[in-house]
Amino acid sequence: MPQQERVPSSWAPDAAQANADGIPPNVSLRCADPKLPFQFTFEAIRSNVFRTTFTSESHPLPPHPSIPRPVAKLDAGAATVTTSAAGTKIRIADVVAEVDWSGPAPLVTVSLDGAEAPLHEDVPNRSYALNGTGVAHYSRYNRGTLHVGLGEKAAPMDLSGRRFQLSATDSFGYDVYRTDPLYKNIPLLINATPSGCVAVFSTSYTRGEYSIGAEMDGMWGRYKVYRQDFGGLEEILIVGKTLKDIVTAYADLAGYPLLVPRWAFGYLSGGMKYSMLDSPRASEALLELAQKMRDHDIPCSAYQMSSGYTVAEEPPKTRNVFTWNKHRFPDPEGFISEYHKLGMRLIANVKPYVLANHPEYEKLKAAGALFTDSHTKQTAITRLWSAGGGESGEGGHIDFTSAAGFKWWYEGVRKLRREGIDCIWNDNNEYTITDDEWQCALNEPSLHIADNLKGRPEVGLWGRSLHTELHGRASHDALVDEDPESRPFVLTRSATAGTMRYACSSWSGDNMTSWESMKGANAIALNAGMCLMQCYGHDIGGFEGPQPSPELLLRWVQLGTLSPRFAINCFKTSGEDNNVGDVIEPWMYPSITPLVRKAIKRRYAMIPYLYSLMLISHQTAVPPQRWTGWGYETDDEVWTQEIKDGESQYWLGDSLLVGGVFEPGVREARVYLPKQGEDDEGFLNLNAPYQHLAAGQWATLDAEWHGAGIPVLAKVGTALPIGRDVQVLSPGEKENVANLPLDDWRAVEIFPPQGESGRWYETAWYEDDGVSAVAKTKISKYTIAYKATATEVSVKFSRDESSGFKALWKELVIVLPAGDTRNVVSENGTIASLPVDDKGRKIFQLTP
Repeated sequence: MPQQERVPSSWAPDAAQANADGIPPNVSLRCADPKLPFQFTFEAIRSNVFRTTFTSESHPLPPHPSIPRPVAKLDAGAATVTTSAAGTKIRIADVVAEVDWSGPAPLVTVSLDGAEAPLHEDVPNRSYALNGTGVAHYSRYNRGTLHVGLGEKAAPMDLSGRRFQLSATDSFGYDVYRTDPLYKNIPLLINATPSGCVAVFSTSYTRGEYSIGAEMDGMWGRYKVYRQDFGGLEEILIVGKTLKDIVTAYADLAGYPLLVPRWAFGYLSGGMKYSMLDSPRASEALLELAQKMRDHDIPCSAYQMSSGYTVAEEPPKTRNVFTWNKHRFPDPEGFISEYHKLGMRLIANVKPYVLANHPEYEKLKAAGALFTDSHTKQTAITRLWSAGGGESGEGGHIDFTSAAGFKWWYEGVRKLRREGIDCIWNDNNEYTITDDEWQCALNEPSLHIADNLKGRPEVGLWGRSLHTELHGRASHDALVDEDPESRPFVLTRSATAGTMRYACSSWSGDNMTSWESMKGANAIALNAGMCLMQCYGHDIGGFEGPQPSPELLLRWVQLGTLSPRFAINCFKTSGEDNNVGDVIEPWMYPSITPLVRKAIKRRYAMIPYLYSLMLISHQTAVPPQRWTGWGYETDDEVWTQEIKDGESQYWLGDSLLVGGVFEPGVREARVYLPKQGEDDEGFLNLNAPYQHLAAGQWATLDAEWHGAGIPVLAKVGTALPIGRDVQVLSPGEKENVANLPLDDWRAVEIFPPQGESGRWYETAWYEDDGVSAVAKTKISKYTIAYKATATEVSVKFSRDESSGFKALWKELVIVLPAGDTRNVVSENGTIASLPVDDKGRKIFQLTP
């Protein structure tokens, strides 16, 4: 955008603050220059959270902030405030914030006791600047440290020294290391160091950019700068000792990740080809696909039904959301019923726009449900993707600030749910419209429109991403109102901080088939998780590009099954028929089908662990998939660039450290084993030769692709709850049309140290009925504890079902690591030895 910077100067406390009784933990300043009548505020809203605003009448607060406007929650006397004619210092516990207005611009400095230097410092003389229609905020760049966040950005995970657009696009076939922007717009930037962390979050939905040390000037030194295209600034500043402190505090403001149905942690199939078929009919092809899953003994929980079901039967054969192609699907409700009988749910793709030939385009146009072009004063027209790769037609996006547009979408989703569709897939919702001066209707009753903004309907000020949030809300509310007893499932491609209060899952969009894409996706997922997109994954095998080789597909499946969301979905462009394309099927290479099946079945067995991680996410905002240094900040090695890049390994919960193989023909993998202290017991290789490994070292492990597979290590002292390796009926489901087995068996794999240890190790996991609405969810806790001698492992088990949820399983099976010859004894139950399993592991049944 054009650079038109002006720095308002000559600041002083405004009259209201100067006359206030006592000294509140906030600062309110006003610029004395009548040509730049800006106001600056800084206030403590939590013990480690502060809010900054920099606004004027021409540059107002974000009109619809992406998080609810925070209200201060501080205990009386929690803050110590010292003020002078030139500044204010606020101390709350071990956090010190200072605002200095003695120079041309306010300067904010935030420190944490014990840190070697301030965690946040504004740049003198240029900290807060008017920049044309928007603003800019300059702060010091902390070289050599870790910068993460921004929702979804190209690999590596460390964002240091790079520049990013704050926007979203339909990034079809993107380069995982270079393309920017991608699909998400979440301006949360976290700077992590061994001695503390700080995050800055902008609540605006307008577009902008973040330069994180990518530019510098001898005059100003090294800095990072947030530039916002429109309106005034509202930023939240969060301080913490660890990343966990930051993410949890952010969730307190933005909202904790939503509950996800338990079945959604199974395999989700997809592919545009099937719903695009006319002969055989798409409905027949999809039923055949579901039957093939059974024939190949590959469990599958749902199918992501691409938008081919909405393609018009007559030319121009464009996608018309909320319609059915009655040739491909002569009986939609009958088809859905038959699909459910095969054990698979349906996730329907819906896109928030209509082409001019949509049956209801004129109706929506007349109702004011689309944007208005400020130049023509008519309905705004843009080109929209419609059919095959790169094809388009003219039409318009739904304006979700319009009452008519929001209601039309809401009713369309309710109708799909009544027809039997289980979940909604909000796709193509980046709102890549082309003119900031297009106008919003602003008459949706749920919106709050301040009086000073009623005459400012421009989409640039309100932000394209506002519609991504409201799109999520309309789908969410429709599902809730149509089926209030069940938790809604909205999958979204684009996302904002606000969107994730309505959508429970997302993924990294239309990636490419390549080894690099598989590797870089790990880094993208780690940043997404720190921005509260925690039921997150990738299109396994690649959405666009050539078909993966057998080796690449197997490596990617093995990696994908060890992530929060596991889906295979693609559109492989085809010279023969660009509208239909090709798909990836798990049995497409017979030579690896047994290994693909093995990985997917292991995924199903691990659902109790994966689902517990999501229940923890819902309650604490701790992501299931984590950077190697999460919780290991005292280990110097995690701060080296190879680990900060986040590409080659990650934690899956507290128990599993996951590595990978990212080049063809490679038979070994190098993994770093982080260390938590001198009493760290190390790791256990879950692949042959099943050796124990000391923490604090780089280990080279066998990773033969037809043998051991990718590296997976268990943290000694942890445990892994597992269930059946097939799809089961969640306890809360009332019907069983597919005749699925009950979830009535539970085992726990434990990982004791090799020799004697006087320590008790304890792991808790959580369960509920898997499907109930949030308000009716009852979460129970199960705890396994154990200690080891040279000859036996003693266990204690407790189940806390005081919530009211009672699991169907009664006994608990204890599984020792491969090669561990000890016996298991119980301190609070009876133990019976069972036959060893196919890995030769000793197994015991505990009856409490």
